Amino acid sequence: MDSLETELERARALDVGELADAIETIGFECTRCGACCKADDEDPHTATVFPDEVRELQDEEYDWRDVARPMPYGIEEGEDGPEGETFEWALETDSCGNCTFYEESADGTGACTVHDDRPLICQTYPFSVALGGTSQPMGEAVDEAGMVRAHECEGLGREISREDAEELAAALQERAIRELQEAIGVRDNYAPVEADGVVVHDSEGAKDRAGDKID
Repeated sequence: MDSLETELERARALDVGELADAIETIGFECTRCGACCKADDEDPHTATVFPDEVRELQDEEYDWRDVARPMPYGIEEGEDGPEGETFEWALETDSCGNCTFYEESADGTGACTVHDDRPLICQTYPFSVALGGTSQPMGEAVDEAGMVRAHECEGLGREISREDAEELAAALQERAIRELQEAIGVRDNYAPVEADGVVVHDSEGAKDRAGDKID
């Protein structure tokens, strides 16, 4: 398996034009169905968000807990509440398991209330790139073209303009780079800590549920 540093160099060398070609080949147009923002069957919506993306959304007058929750993998319910160690953050969800920033009109049309500041994983869905160390949102790929993978979405196969394809491709490359940088940061800054409750290890070190660093 290639090192994260090798994969990061590959991500930086990705050709945005080639990514855009692949996106055009697959085709995509958002139908605003909201499927990528809502709970999947019994599983709550889970979308990775980087620490600086959480802070950007905090600038909109949210608290850290309003924006992000610990990634659920590795967290168990203890006698005094959730406990355990996990890596990275996920966007917060509401009581239904949907993204807390998702809203739906009476006719079922979905909308993101922080659309202009939405995280990179939301900007690039349903696509990802085939690089080790990068994530696959919402399960396995259902279509591929070159380095680009497409994940289940009813908007796939629809015509996309070259301008939109290039914009999406640029965000896709940025996301791949950021995911690998984050993974390297998590690896390099990881150290076991003794703390009650939940500990989240991200690229900035160990944090508690509220996003505060644990010494």
